[in-house]
Amino acid sequence: MHPTLYQIHTRVFLRELSDLLGRRATFDDVGDELIGQWAADGFDIVWMMGVWQTGAAGRDVSLTNLTLRESYRRSLPDCADADVCGSPFAIARYEVHEAFGGEAAWSRFRERLHQAGIRAMLDFVPNHTAPDHPWIVEHPEYFVRGGENDLRDEPGNFVRLPGGAIYAHGRDPYFPGWSDTLQLNYRHAGLRAAMIEQLRRIARSCDGVRCDMAMLVLPEVFKRTWGDRARPSDGTPPVDAPFWPEAIAAVRREHPDFVFLSEVYWDLEAVLQQQGFDYTYDKSYYERLCSSDATSIRKHLQADAEYQRRSARFLENHDEARAAAILEPARHQAAAVLASTVPGLRMFHDGQFEGRRLRANVHLARRAEESADPVLREFYARLVRCVRRCECRDGAWRLLNVRETWAENQTWRNFVAYEWRGAEGRRSWIVVNFGPTQAQCFIDVGDAELAGRLWHLRDELGRAWYERDGNELSTRGLFVDMPAWGYHLFDVSPA
Repeated sequence: MHPTLYQIHTRVFLRELSDLLGRRATFDDVGDELIGQWAADGFDIVWMMGVWQTGAAGRDVSLTNLTLRESYRRSLPDCADADVCGSPFAIARYEVHEAFGGEAAWSRFRERLHQAGIRAMLDFVPNHTAPDHPWIVEHPEYFVRGGENDLRDEPGNFVRLPGGAIYAHGRDPYFPGWSDTLQLNYRHAGLRAAMIEQLRRIARSCDGVRCDMAMLVLPEVFKRTWGDRARPSDGTPPVDAPFWPEAIAAVRREHPDFVFLSEVYWDLEAVLQQQGFDYTYDKSYYERLCSSDATSIRKHLQADAEYQRRSARFLENHDEARAAAILEPARHQAAAVLASTVPGLRMFHDGQFEGRRLRANVHLARRAEESADPVLREFYARLVRCVRRCECRDGAWRLLNVRETWAENQTWRNFVAYEWRGAEGRRSWIVVNFGPTQAQCFIDVGDAELAGRLWHLRDELGRAWYERDGNELSTRGLFVDMPAWGYHLFDVSPA
């Protein structure tokens, strides 16, 4: 199965619901009608981002960090201090935020999702905690420590906490530390056991986790980032074994169907798949969609079938620019077709369907008001209907070969085409001219079953309807002549 996921920024979502109700909204106030709409749109998983309890220390950094404050104005021009909630990835406790109704309201909300056939996904942030996490008092040995020289030489990566001890900020090896976090030490056996136990507790409250920057705790990445600084401060022997296989196995012993989604970059996707993740971010595919290089997209789709099935495809998320802001409307639609009808986990983002152009800042509980784009909204309504088709969810997929129509015409290179085939022989052909000019090509769709009859090709994403001879399809192929950024999702049936 190739499931569909819908990402929601919980704080913004409940803030807007609060404004509608005229009082603070909790998960109990999310209407059954809206949940029913998510189910009707075919969402198998709803990822409620930012559910966990944060603290005053993280919010204080969000309020005082000048670089962060400059970023707020770009996404919310009339931002006020009251809108600053702190990053949801600076977690103080893995408990449902009291402002959202706490554990009880979440449990009832999750049950209503289950009644609609939807699974609930939450965050797991393995790399770091908020500065006011209880462990900083109870288990300071769980964190990467620093000295006076570290604080002097790398003031952006280390901080002196009240009491005088110096700790490292959470970070990746290529950028300065996140100043509202403290770095956990994955070479400490006690920390690893505590994080596995934390994951087991989370798994009792949801059906899957999206693991933030999951590659940072891979032994080779962690050692490259921290080196000897990560030797346990309490003198216990350092541990350098992979964390994820042990952690995922511990959860699966109790919850065999629990879903693990990894945010991952730096060509480490296959490593994390091998270590047990169900799905890994496919940032490379996203970048190819944004660069509009059809040849590189075809090459990317030639990867191992199992790797593709476990790739998470997206056109936007909370970390990336809004698609409507960086892609003109026609190219946006073509890219959305290619993002959501290939194998893997199909990810959609709250606001994507309406064509929002301003990215909601994760440090803020409010987003700018924007008018919905009716053309995009209608397009996405058609697209999610097509993604729900049984052969596009459960069928067999194959990339189709495209070739030139005549020697001087090189526009065939702009095409990406593939087939979905259901258990009962139902076929869909997806064809996209992912280029800025009118283009023509032949597509090799042929097999013996096409010969000897006429076939109807009905475009489920538009109004086109064609009748084609099966003998010609099986030998010469399907000829297409399409406008710039054109697309079809053909339902293929015998006449």
